[in-house]
Amino acid sequence: MAAEASESEPALQELMREAEISLLECKVCFEKFGHRQQRRPRNLSCGHVVCLACVAALAHPRTLALECPFCRRACRGCDTSDCLPVLHLIELLGSALRQSPAAHRAAPSAPGALTCHHTFGGWGTLVNPTGLALCPKTGRVVVVHDGRRRVKIFDSVGGCAHQFGEKGDAAQDIRYPVDVTITNDCHVVVTDAGDRSIKVFDFFGQIKLVIGGQFSLPWGVETTPQNGIVVTDAEAGSLHLLDVDFAEGVLQRTEKLQAHLCSPRGVAVSWLTGAIAVLEHPLALGTGVCSTRVKVFSSSMQLVGQVDTFGLSLYFPSKITASAVTFDHQGNVIVADTSGPAIFCLGKPAEFPVLKPMVTQGLSHPVALTFTKENSLLVLDTASHSIKVYKVDWG
Repeated sequence: MAAEASESEPALQELMREAEISLLECKVCFEKFGHRQQRRPRNLSCGHVVCLACVAALAHPRTLALECPFCRRACRGCDTSDCLPVLHLIELLGSALRQSPAAHRAAPSAPGALTCHHTFGGWGTLVNPTGLALCPKTGRVVVVHDGRRRVKIFDSVGGCAHQFGEKGDAAQDIRYPVDVTITNDCHVVVTDAGDRSIKVFDFFGQIKLVIGGQFSLPWGVETTPQNGIVVTDAEAGSLHLLDVDFAEGVLQRTEKLQAHLCSPRGVAVSWLTGAIAVLEHPLALGTGVCSTRVKVFSSSMQLVGQVDTFGLSLYFPSKITASAVTFDHQGNVIVADTSGPAIFCLGKPAEFPVLKPMVTQGLSHPVALTFTKENSLLVLDTASHSIKVYKVDWG
């Protein structure tokens, strides 16, 4: 019996940690809900829950009108009410939360581990961000999000340098940005799921080209070393290469590199080998449950490696749900995991999978990854609306 209890303790701790993160903290300010006035959980009219302090901060001081930060529905601050289920859950779990080990307490970093050295963005600066890219010439960080101007450019220290891409229905506007990449000559390429198009801007935000009518649902986008653009079509199940004259704003050629993919979303290109990694979201047969699968193709589009959620479970005790993929400077495949949440190295495609945890603390919901020239890892964490910069800590 003692052995069974010791085996179940890690699972209980993980459950408590998940409850703390997912249910018992405000997703706007990320403070813990509680019975004190400012931190009481409040129901908005749309059903989403935020703390009272954030209701007061978001509401207009005279009209009390506010917009839900999650679904964007209009409501009034005076129409909110206490969220009794969350208050009851705090009472039920209160003593256990106080007694359990602090799940968020970071473990000592081993030499060579990645540690977070800098964070920028945050709620208000970014709103539900979805895509991240790094300008190869300037080192500036470009993020697409749900703000009124959909593309935000940060300087090297995390300050907002520029923003553009109006929220709207015009051809040059951006309705629902999914991903972004920066070309070798500093053009910004955005996949827009709202009108199922790809939009190319110069680095100052002037529209250069709109590619519409060719994709069912363009999703992931990445630049190749030859300055081409690879795009996944999540609905059509395909991967495309676009050859564009960016200076003239002309699409010169489109090539379908792969068909019969299962809901491909994220895509990455290795600048070392030219390999292409695609992140699929297949449905598990007979269950309707979506899993994830990473496929890696050589520069000649031969499949050289793949691994799915089940395969990763054979190497790691917890479920891994891949949400983003990239390559490091050595050609290793790196994935973000939202179940952990964590960042893992899968090794080089020929060695698949060599599972090595890189980041296991401090993340909430990572959705995009990229490496800087200095080998720092940038992680876009959509739950905290921020970019986190990880560097090697050699102790």
